[in-house]
Amino acid sequence: MDQQTKRQGPGMPNLEQTAGGVMSSGQPAAESAASNSEKKRAPQAVYIHIPFCTNKCFYCDFNSYVLKDQPVMDYLKALDREMELTVGQTPPGEIRTIFVGGGTPTVLNPQEMEFFLASVRKHFPRWAGGIEFTMEANPGTTDREKLAVMKAGGVNRVSFGVQAFQNELLSGIGRIHNTDDVYRSLENARAAGLDNLSIDLMFGLPNQTVEMLDYSVSRALELGLSHYSIYSLKVEENTLFHTLYQKNQLPLPSEEDELKMYLLLMERMAQAGYKQYEISNFAKPGYESRHNITYWRNEDYYGLGAGAHGYVARQRHVNIKGVNPYVEAAGQGLPRLEQFAVSREEAMEDFVMVGLRMLDGIRKEDFRAQFGAASEMDRIFARPLQKMLSAGLLEQHEDQGGYRLSRQGVLFGNEVFAEFIGALTV
Repeated sequence: MDQQTKRQGPGMPNLEQTAGGVMSSGQPAAESAASNSEKKRAPQAVYIHIPFCTNKCFYCDFNSYVLKDQPVMDYLKALDREMELTVGQTPPGEIRTIFVGGGTPTVLNPQEMEFFLASVRKHFPRWAGGIEFTMEANPGTTDREKLAVMKAGGVNRVSFGVQAFQNELLSGIGRIHNTDDVYRSLENARAAGLDNLSIDLMFGLPNQTVEMLDYSVSRALELGLSHYSIYSLKVEENTLFHTLYQKNQLPLPSEEDELKMYLLLMERMAQAGYKQYEISNFAKPGYESRHNITYWRNEDYYGLGAGAHGYVARQRHVNIKGVNPYVEAAGQGLPRLEQFAVSREEAMEDFVMVGLRMLDGIRKEDFRAQFGAASEMDRIFARPLQKMLSAGLLEQHEDQGGYRLSRQGVLFGNEVFAEFIGALTV
C-alpha cells in the first residue's frame, strides 16, 4: 500500500514514516520561518486515514484497528467534521491528488463508502483535471458493488496490498487473502472501469528465498499493471514480528540474500520496461504516484483522520490516534494530538532527504523555489554533498541542475540520508 505499509528497502532512510507523510527526526522548532506567500498557499494534496482492518498483520505498526464492533459511521461523521474545520481554517485550492490510506479503507461497506466519498467531494469541491484519487485496498475486500461506488465517488486509482504470490508466505505474515483473491479483485476493478492499478510486494519476509521473490515478481509482471511498489520488511516495535525477533524466532533471510532480492527486482522491473522512479517504486511512464511525489518533494498536504499527519505552511500536525478519542475530539474542534512549527533549516534538510529518494533526485531550481532566490543548495549543504560525491554515493544531475543517488547510492541510501539529518539544526 503506497503510503501506510512499512517500506524499508536497502536505501530506506531511518525516518518516521507516518500516516500521511514523512516526519523529520529533528526536534520541533520554536517558530516557523514560512513566508507570507507560503502561509497563503493552499495545499493541493489530501491524505485521509481510514483506520479499520479485517485483522492486524504481524508486521504492521500503523494506526489501525480490527473492524469488529468499531463505530464506523461515528468515525466517518467525525472525519466529515474534521474536513469542515480544516478547510475553514485553510481553504483548499484546486486539488491535484487525494490518497485514502489505512488500515484498509475498502472494509467500508458500500453505504459507508458512499457517505465518505460524498464528504470528500463536499469539502474539497475543486478538483484539477486529471486528478489522481487513490484508495488502498486489500484483495478480497473489493466486490463489484463497492468498486462501482468508489468509481462513482471519484476514485480512479486503486493500490492493492498483495505482498506475495505464495499463500504460505501470506499466511506467515498474517494476511488473510490468498492469490485467488488477488486475481479476482483485479478483475473486479477492471470490470468497474478502474484501470490505473498498483500492487505492493514485499521482500525479506520470513522464510522467503530469492527464488520465491523472483516467482512473485514474474506473477506480478504478468498482470501488466501501471505501477508496482516493492518494499523490504522492516521489523517494527509493538508488532508480533518484533516479539518473535526478540526471541530469535523470526526466520528472516540473510542480509546477503536481501541484497540479492533487491538487485533482482530492480533488474526484472527494468527489463519489463518499468522505470524505477523512487527507491521502492516502479511505474510505466506517466503512472508514477503523484501523491507520494508530493511527500518526496516536501510539498504541503492536508492530513485528515485518526493518527494522520499533515503539513501546511511549515506547520506539522499529528492527530489523536484512537478511534473513540478521535471521534470525541472532533466534536469539540480539530482533533490534534500535537502541532508544531518546522524551521526553515529543518525544512531544508527534509527537502534533501526525502527528495533524494526519487531517482531523478533534487534540483537546485526547486530548492530556490521553496526557500528563496538567495538559497543555494551547494553552499548550504556543501559538506555533506561533497562527502557523498567523493564517496561515489551521489552524482551531479547536470541536465536537471541538481543531485541524485548513484547506482551504488541506491543500495546504500541510508548512509546518504544520514548525512543530512541535523546537518543544519544541530
